[in-house]
Amino acid sequence: MDGGHTTRHPMSPAISASTVLPQQRQMQPHHHPARPAIADLFTLYLGMNSKQRAEDPLRESSNKLQKRVTALNRDLPPRDEQFISDYEQLRMQFPDAEQLQAITESVLISFVLQCSSHAPQSEFLLFATRCLCARGHLRWDSLLPSLLNTVSSIEAPMVQGVSVTGGGSVTPSSAITMPNAPNFHQSNPASPLSVMNTIGSPTQSGIDQPVGANVSPIKAAEFSSSAQLGTAARGDQSRRGAEASYLHHLSCRIILAGLEFNLKPATHAVIFQHMVNWLVNWDQRPQGMDETDTMQTCRLEKPLHEWMHLCLDVIWILVNEDKCRIPFYELVRCNLQFLENIPDDEALVSIIMEIHRRRDMVCMHMQMLDQHLHCPTFGTHRFLSQSYPSIAGESVTNLRYSPITYPSVLGEPLHGEDLANSIPKGGLDWERALRCLRHALRTTPSPDWWRRVLLVAPCYRSQSQQSSTPGAVFSPDMIGEAVADRTIELLKLTNSETQCWQDWLLFADIFFFLMKSGCIDFLDFVDKLASRVTNSDQQILRSNHVTWLLAQIIRIEIVMNTLSSDPRKVDTTRKIISFHKEDKSLDANNIGPQSILLDFISSSQTLRIWSFNTSIREHLNSDQLQKGKQIDEWWKQMMKASGERMIDFTNLDERATGMFWVLSFTMAQPACEAVMNWFTSAGMADLIQGPNMQPSERIMMMRETYPLSMSLLSGLSINLCLKLAYQLEETIFLGQAVPSIAMVETYVRLLLIAPHSLFRPHFTALTQRSPSILSKSGVSLLLLEILNYRLLPLYRYHGKSKALMYDVTKIISMIKGKRGEHRLFRLAENLCMNLILSLKDFFFVKKELKGPTEFTETLNRITIISLAITIKTRGIAEVEHMIYLQPLLEQIMATSQHTWSEKTLRYFPPLIRDFLMGRVDKRGLAIQAWQQAETTVINQCNQLLSPSAEPNYVMTYLSHSFPQHRQYLCAGAWMLMNGHLEINSANLARVLREFSPEEVTANIYTVVDVLLHHIQCEVQRGHLAQDLLSKAITNLSFFIWTHELLPLDILLLALIDRDDDPYALRLVISLLEKPELQQRVKNFCNTRSPEHWLKNQHPKRAELQKALGSHLSWKDRYPPFFDDIAARLLPVIPLIIYRLIENDATDIADRVLAFYSSLLAFHPLRFTFVRDILAYFYGHLPIKLIGRILNLLGVSTKTPFSESFAKYLVSSNSSICPPPEYFANLLLNLVNNVIPPLSSKSKSNPADTTRSTFNKHHASSQPGGVGNTDGQRAFYQNQDPGSYTQLVLETAAIEILSLPVPAAQIVSSLVQIIAHVQAILIQSNSGQGMSGGLGQSSGLPTSPSGAAESSGPNQANSAATGINATNFVSRSGYSCQQLSVLMIQACGLLLAQLPPEFHMQLYSEAARVIKDCWWLADGSRPVKELDSAVGYALLDPTWASQDNTSTAIGNIVALLHSFFSNLPQEWLESTHTVIKHLRPVNSVAMLRIAFRILGPLLPRLAFARPLFMKTLALLFNVLGDVFGKNPQVSNPNPVEASEIADIIDFLHHAVMYEGQGGPVQSTSKPKLEILTLCGKVIEILRPDVQHLLSHLKIDPTSSIYAATHPKLVQNPS
Repeated sequence: MDGGHTTRHPMSPAISASTVLPQQRQMQPHHHPARPAIADLFTLYLGMNSKQRAEDPLRESSNKLQKRVTALNRDLPPRDEQFISDYEQLRMQFPDAEQLQAITESVLISFVLQCSSHAPQSEFLLFATRCLCARGHLRWDSLLPSLLNTVSSIEAPMVQGVSVTGGGSVTPSSAITMPNAPNFHQSNPASPLSVMNTIGSPTQSGIDQPVGANVSPIKAAEFSSSAQLGTAARGDQSRRGAEASYLHHLSCRIILAGLEFNLKPATHAVIFQHMVNWLVNWDQRPQGMDETDTMQTCRLEKPLHEWMHLCLDVIWILVNEDKCRIPFYELVRCNLQFLENIPDDEALVSIIMEIHRRRDMVCMHMQMLDQHLHCPTFGTHRFLSQSYPSIAGESVTNLRYSPITYPSVLGEPLHGEDLANSIPKGGLDWERALRCLRHALRTTPSPDWWRRVLLVAPCYRSQSQQSSTPGAVFSPDMIGEAVADRTIELLKLTNSETQCWQDWLLFADIFFFLMKSGCIDFLDFVDKLASRVTNSDQQILRSNHVTWLLAQIIRIEIVMNTLSSDPRKVDTTRKIISFHKEDKSLDANNIGPQSILLDFISSSQTLRIWSFNTSIREHLNSDQLQKGKQIDEWWKQMMKASGERMIDFTNLDERATGMFWVLSFTMAQPACEAVMNWFTSAGMADLIQGPNMQPSERIMMMRETYPLSMSLLSGLSINLCLKLAYQLEETIFLGQAVPSIAMVETYVRLLLIAPHSLFRPHFTALTQRSPSILSKSGVSLLLLEILNYRLLPLYRYHGKSKALMYDVTKIISMIKGKRGEHRLFRLAENLCMNLILSLKDFFFVKKELKGPTEFTETLNRITIISLAITIKTRGIAEVEHMIYLQPLLEQIMATSQHTWSEKTLRYFPPLIRDFLMGRVDKRGLAIQAWQQAETTVINQCNQLLSPSAEPNYVMTYLSHSFPQHRQYLCAGAWMLMNGHLEINSANLARVLREFSPEEVTANIYTVVDVLLHHIQCEVQRGHLAQDLLSKAITNLSFFIWTHELLPLDILLLALIDRDDDPYALRLVISLLEKPELQQRVKNFCNTRSPEHWLKNQHPKRAELQKALGSHLSWKDRYPPFFDDIAARLLPVIPLIIYRLIENDATDIADRVLAFYSSLLAFHPLRFTFVRDILAYFYGHLPIKLIGRILNLLGVSTKTPFSESFAKYLVSSNSSICPPPEYFANLLLNLVNNVIPPLSSKSKSNPADTTRSTFNKHHASSQPGGVGNTDGQRAFYQNQDPGSYTQLVLETAAIEILSLPVPAAQIVSSLVQIIAHVQAILIQSNSGQGMSGGLGQSSGLPTSPSGAAESSGPNQANSAATGINATNFVSRSGYSCQQLSVLMIQACGLLLAQLPPEFHMQLYSEAARVIKDCWWLADGSRPVKELDSAVGYALLDPTWASQDNTSTAIGNIVALLHSFFSNLPQEWLESTHTVIKHLRPVNSVAMLRIAFRILGPLLPRLAFARPLFMKTLALLFNVLGDVFGKNPQVSNPNPVEASEIADIIDFLHHAVMYEGQGGPVQSTSKPKLEILTLCGKVIEILRPDVQHLLSHLKIDPTSSIYAATHPKLVQNPS
């Protein structure tokens, strides 16, 4: 460069250093003596004119150099080579080198800003910069960030702020930021003037002027406000755009010069950040310019592409793998890839394409195979959320579920209302959402699920609700579409003459619930439905079901408002009327209630619409109005015939039933009154006086009548059901008389028949109607009886069991210390037991984890048992549950002294066992306390319980006895009885009744410990154990049966909790086998029905004392409805069975079950009990006991077992595994009944894809699936487990758990079916003329299809030999391709329901199948060929199946991913096992498979840091197997590190994802713990691979993440 011979035109002087220096380096920069000298030096060499400022006292004119610098008449500037020597002479005058460097840097930057458009001057500035940095007068690490920040601060006011992604600004596009960056806008960040006013020449007047005044080619307007920009000429705007380009151009050249040196990582970070931002904002126009002007300017200016190319050069140098100054991943996550206006430039397009390629690879690692098929099946009680509250502003307590998510460009799961609203119709994401909603509408999941996933439609939201919801994944448009689809689907089913009335009833219940909740836009729904009916290819509307459906909701407020006041009401009414479709060919002699209802429903609806608005009456059908009179006439005749407005509902014929249904839609109030009259028609009676009641107390009780049948109630309008439920509540809970059992049963049936529409949390609903209602003991007793014996499954279905438990706990805590409240307390405690045992998920014992529980000792113990069963059989679902488990256990055990036996603890899950193992058994201390108090207690008992004791002494004892002695009363009585003394049972009974329930419980636990200790002592003295046990049973019978002094259920629980005592369980069995108890159980079973909703006989009320015994019924008069001592044993018997099995007493457990199976038929959750006990003791139950346990399910539940299941269960040779056909049919049943059906839109075999839902219903009744003739069952038919979908899935799990073969054989059979599923299905479907054979003619010999991929060439055929090929595929209604991928999903779902023993076998078998693939084991294959084969093998099975080229590896990885997606969080901890089985990994191909298996788990693991770190360390170790310093297999031609660039990018992304706790954003930073871990494990890798991962460390000298991390920057030590 020869700058000395180039003419440089004058320019204005320098920019102040204050614009670029950090605050600590600014010390009055305007007045520093070096500043004007350095500025003049640059002015001289740039060829600028400078006026001498004579008044400047700081100038030393006598200096020879100064004279030369300030010479005014030179024609040419000095030669560039002289600059450095002149600068160094000038530098000698100022001793503060640091200050001088800062000023020089400031001046240099100011001239760069001014001279960038002047070529010779730009060349000099570049030359000067190089020289100054080379001599150490400037530092690149200081200069470059200051330069770039200054340029950006100058440009910021010129353009509008742009949000490129997710609301970000034009500032940093990634997480890399410069520490201690200057603050350029301290005074007023919104205005550039505060900066501009500091920019001036040191040689001008004291009043600083804007840059370039009068002489600069860059006009002042360039750096002025937006208002000035708006009025500038377009030519000036064009020029300004060009000047900015020149500035970028020169800046890039300076950066390129700096990159020749070793800069700090923080400097690289700042450079990268600005380069990306410049490119992202390349087309941003100044305010005031329109888009066409900008485009013309940008396209015409020559410097544009030049500076962009230089920017790209800088970026390529930064990400170059040789130096790896910046990891390429930063490009992958930056905004550059999202450019909307990409210029016609090959270099820029090339880098964007490369970013997209690398990004797609990262995305692939983040997503599971066939992830688009992962969808809630609603086959379990749990709704596993697919995402977590990680978005900024989203509360951790947000109760929304995200049942599906949408993949981001980097594969992360995304959700949110804004996102859901932006999903385009017809796309894969839209279809996935619709698939989920359609499946939900078919399978009726809990209303709790609907509440948590849906939103109020925008048209029904108030102003305060307009903000978007972060957790939402479905838009109102989606739900409207799905409901319309379901309506059409049911119409097709109806037209095919399939019996689907039950389907319509279930759908109406959900439809009413959704419409009343405001989740469906009514107008939009009617439009959608009308459009579908109009555009249907066939005449789809052949019945009046749609009219009936709309008639259900027409009285909902938002619907009434729409039809009466909306501007579109007339058009909407016309469309509603267009759905009317009467059947003109009704046979008058063969008309059922449904036909009558559908025939009259149009007129009923017309009458309703007629009442809304006069303006739409002219559009109504007058014939329908006339037809409505027939309903009125029929009703008048009924009233006349029945007399006194009382209809006999037990004798209605089919026509009368149908007409009453019609009446419920037309005149709900008269119909409601008729029902209420039916219940009061029998009149009232006085309640029979009890022995302890005052004669003056009089209670009226309704006489019994018959409850209304389910068949009658099912056809009533939901509106009438609501009215009726409200009216029945009023009478039952707020009325003066005791209601009849028939009335209560009818009320319960209403709630069961419409679980979505009619459910209400009773404690809340009743206290809102009457705040003091629960203070009435009768009301509380009745409510608790209804909840305990009728509505437990309904509450569980709604997800309200926890809330109910908290409500009941409040009652318990209030009355447990209250004297005499035994009946209410024991009922509440029994209900709480049932609730705790029904909770199959983690729960808090209090709403807050503070303080001890409010539970009783009994409930505390049962809570531990329930948690143990849940954790062992279902795992812990969520991360936060695992975190809270320890404090929860501490909270439970804070008030409990109990310790569990070794035999019980060995079956507990490790998480609970480890916590309880260290507890000290304080039984010895309890016995010591008894022995110390024994003398006093016996003396008291002698006075109180002697046959001649005065009754008055009872009050003396209660008033004067010490509380600590009262707990020993029963123990003292027992000791007296043991000494053959006769005791005063009347006094004992009275004292126990006057005790508080808490004191009675303490007596029971104490007497158990005392009697067991006494037996042991007597045995040691030589007495026979059998005699002692016989005497003990006699004495206990005295307490329980002879005088009914103690509650049996609590006594049994106390005994089984002492199972480590050799006599405790023997006492329990003896008590259970007592004739007194067995007779009561028989009486209970004979007078009741387990399916209470089907029992329509006249109810018989049991006497209070006979039902509950004298202890509970003592002074109570309120009659029982469903309560009984036998019913109180329902939660206890299962716990006894558990304890017997734990103690290896399986024969006795079988004997107990044999007798009590009839009682357990009444257990509200017996199906869950069967499933749980099989899972809890898997591998430890004899086949005889398994058969006995399965018999509990009985016939009433219609459990859908496989046809051949019984044969394999009782097989004489238990070592033989059932054939593959059995397992294939099991999976097919899940596909037909549990897995969400695929949309008809599919790319595979169009001839097979028009699969309608009615085909599915027919298919499920074919010989391989389990038929369901009515399509769906109502909730009351599936109360446990809750829905037919859950029943099918849990039944399949029960079958697997019951098979008498090891888990390894079962899993092996399932895995072999899945590995070769497509080949098997094509073989079985060969009669359908499928083309493509077995897919062996694929173009890649290294990766054949599943038929020939494994080591044995005939393995697929051998796996399929046991499957009967006849019509296997046709029974599903799917094509081979569709069925193959759905069977993979079904298998993963099924395995996820099984205990961890099966998981270990799955990991082992999956690894074996993968390792056995011959092409992977062939070491002679080139790396490129293996990579290609792996990519082919790991295609989504959905897409591979379309070409009939599925591979065993692809199917197995898809199986693992389906399995993972259904696992609870706790069970994910064992997922590493599959990788451990694959190790040592000896090829890149196997490495990719390992990463493909575990990679997609990271989004779920990111919220469980220990597990995430463990997984990340494992992935690095696997990487080390191939790319380690000491690889497992030595290779003469090692693979280049560049071959795994995608894995390198993915590791960066995983670290960043965990740091953000969700989708990576521009501000995401890695966590220090993760960087520390990475820094350690990277050490095992080869240097070239370490180099690519060098930024994943905490070393600020080598890592951009460490150099820019706030914590490390603040604490550099």
